[in-house]
This record gives sequence, structure tokens and C-alpha cells, in this order.
Amino acid sequence: MSQSSPFFNRWLSQMGPDQVIAILTDLVDAGAVFAVDASGKVLFWSKGAEKLFGLPAESVLGNPCARTLGCEEGQDPCGLAELGSIKAQIVKPKRANGERVTCYRTARAFFDAEGQFAGALEFLQPQASAETMIGQQSNSESFHGILSRDPAMLEAIKIIRNVAETEATVLIRGESGTGKELVARALHQESPRHDQPFLAINCAALTPSLLESELFGHVKGAFTGAVRTHAGLFQRAHGGTLFLDEVAELPLELQAKLLRVLQEQSFIPVGGDAAVSVDVRIIAATHRSLREEVKAGRFREDLMYRLRVVPVFLPPLRERRLDVNLLLWNSINLHNLHGRRHVDSIAPEAMRRLLDYRWPGNVRELINVVEYAFAVGRGNELGLDDLPPEFRESKTVAISEQVSPPKHKKYQNEADIVREALQVTGGNLEAAASYAGMSRATFWRKRKKYEIDS
Repeated sequence: MSQSSPFFNRWLSQMGPDQVIAILTDLVDAGAVFAVDASGKVLFWSKGAEKLFGLPAESVLGNPCARTLGCEEGQDPCGLAELGSIKAQIVKPKRANGERVTCYRTARAFFDAEGQFAGALEFLQPQASAETMIGQQSNSESFHGILSRDPAMLEAIKIIRNVAETEATVLIRGESGTGKELVARALHQESPRHDQPFLAINCAALTPSLLESELFGHVKGAFTGAVRTHAGLFQRAHGGTLFLDEVAELPLELQAKLLRVLQEQSFIPVGGDAAVSVDVRIIAATHRSLREEVKAGRFREDLMYRLRVVPVFLPPLRERRLDVNLLLWNSINLHNLHGRRHVDSIAPEAMRRLLDYRWPGNVRELINVVEYAFAVGRGNELGLDDLPPEFRESKTVAISEQVSPPKHKKYQNEADIVREALQVTGGNLEAAASYAGMSRATFWRKRKKYEIDS
């Protein structure tokens, strides 16, 4: 219980409790604070409540709260007389325009000297802002645009932070859409070279001749159409960083020239006869296994060892189940800031499909799905009809079969696992137990142990 000194009580009486409460509640910008009397009539309505529901205080004060917010059954403030307090109950009150907004409800009842219900103080927080706060807690991290709470991804971020301070060559391995270029840019930004150029090229996007010219440059007259000398990426990135995406696609004849740059920090432009010295840090990326490419004779073994001094593996999104919810709400909130539509909640069936999806395009695909939903959907709830056709056409299976248990649980707090499981499965105990990798009985005991409400 909080404590206060006699001086505080004296100061409070001088300032006036009404003024202090108004100031305190104005500090809560991400939700609505209001008070009701024993009959459920509104006594106090914060500025945050005005903003969230579009209802000015003068139109609300003195009116029944249940009617003002269109409370559903079991959500009437007077029901607190029996409960005493409510923590994180999901409710869907109405805005002035008639739209319902999904909120987490926290409330505390007050009783008079005779033990009779005297009123209550309530706090309603939109689910969208609450999910953002959840994402910022529970060991989540945002690092140069890389957002994660997955233990494997957090370990990768730790490696990236440490190796960025060195000159070591880094090989980033991961599927398309996992954020390989984001990692490369983070390595550059965290390095002593951050104020020098960062240049990138996709080795699979150009023909061998064009790729050679783009990487190493050419002199005037080197080939038909070479009307002037062209400085390649290595020259233009001097002092900085060059990112070679899909390096496994580099033709064998160019691999020798790349190896020379790595070994000697020099190269000869196409058609030239003099070596050019450069100081460039190389960061490479691929979705293929370079060891397998070496075995198949498509990649030089000596170059592989030069490139993968420090390997960094980015797990696909289907293996980062803890991140799906976090990334969804991060993308939704970005659209909420700039778009006409404002999403406060995700329908349970839509969330099940999103969690069940394999995400072959990884984080890039997830971002595109949210953009699609904002483009085609309307209203404050993101529903199944707002998702692309592949989500609506998939067959629904039992929740317990949809949700795979999270990996690397040894890195997590046990209570966090239980909370996460209940959150992503909508409170379904059997599915939550499966998600947490526990039997239902064990999960029930853990939930009681940590006093976690479903």
C-alpha cells in the first residue's frame, strides 16, 4: 500500500483533491479514467476519456456510465459492488460514433463506513496501446528497426552489437524477408565507420558482366558503350561498408576478384591495368548454405571462410512465434498514426489465422498483410475479412493444433511464458498449455502459483 506524509495530506487539502486528481489523470494519456457513484452515474471524466470516446465531460457527467458507454452484460460499473476490483478485463465500450473499441478494464470499488458500495474508479486502456506496452516489456528489444522478444533473435542482436565495433567480416544467413539488410545497416551504424558510406547490391539482380562493372568499376573504352570511366561500389564505399546481398549467387569468375579485395584491399577495374587500393568493410548475406554451395562446386571454399568470420543467423518468423503479436501491433500502430483507419483490436478468428500462418515471406510479408488490412478494411477491429485471401481460405483447425510451443523457453521467465500463452490463445487453457509446452494440470498449477488471471 502506498504511503504519504502528513505534509502531503496538508498540501493536498490546500491544492484541492479535485485539482490533484484532474492533473494526475491528465498524465495518463493512453487511456480513459473516470469515477462513478453508487448508482453508476459519472462523477469524473478525464481528458483521456474525452479523447478516447469522443465524448466531452459536460455531456457525460451525471449520466449513467452503462448507458454512456453502451456497456455489455457483466460490464456495468455497479457490478463492482460484488467483485471489489477488476484487473485487465477485456471490454468493448462504444465511442460517440457508435463504434466499439476493445479495452483492458481495471477498476477499484469504494465502500462507505457501513460497508455499502459507494462508487468506483476505473481505467480503460485501448488494446492497441496496451499491446504496444506489452511488446516493450518482457525482454523485447528494438535495435535499428529490428523489433523482437524472441530469445534466438535477441541473441543475434547481442552478437551484432558486439561485432559492430570490430572490423570483422560478417555473413548474415536468413530467409528472404527476415531483415538481413536491416542487420547490415545496424552493423554499419554501430561501427566506427557510421559517418562513411553504406552501399548495398543484390548479387542475383545483375548479369555477370554488369555485376563486375558495378562492383569494381571500369575504365573508358573497356567495352562497347564504356564512354567514360566508372567508379564501382568498392571505390564509392571507400572508408565505409559494402553490403553484398545474396552473395551465394556471385559467379565463380567474380569470386576470385572478391577474394583479392578481402585479402589485399585492392582490385583492378574492368579494362584497367593498375590496382586500386580501398578500405572497405564487407558484410555479406545469403539465404543459402555456403557450405552446401561449396560441396556443389558453386562457391569457393577459401572465399567462404573469408566471408563467414562471424556468422549471424536470423530465424524465420514461423520460428519466432513470440514476435508475431509484437510485430503485428507495431505495424498496426504505425498505420494508426498516419492512416484514416484506427485499429484497436484484432478479432479472435483473425488472430488465430495470423498465428497459424507459416509466413513464407517473413517480416516483410507481415508488414504487407497489415497494409492490405488497412487498405481494404474499415472499423476499429481488424477482422478475418480484412486479411488477404490465403488467410480466409485456409482451413480452421483446433487451437491446440495451431499453436506451436515457443522455442528456447529456458531463456524466458516462467511467468512470462504463462502470460504469453494465455494472451495469444485468448485464454483457452488447453491451447495455452500446448503453447507453453506443459500439460494442462501443470499449466493450471503454474497459473495459480504466479497468480495470473486468464
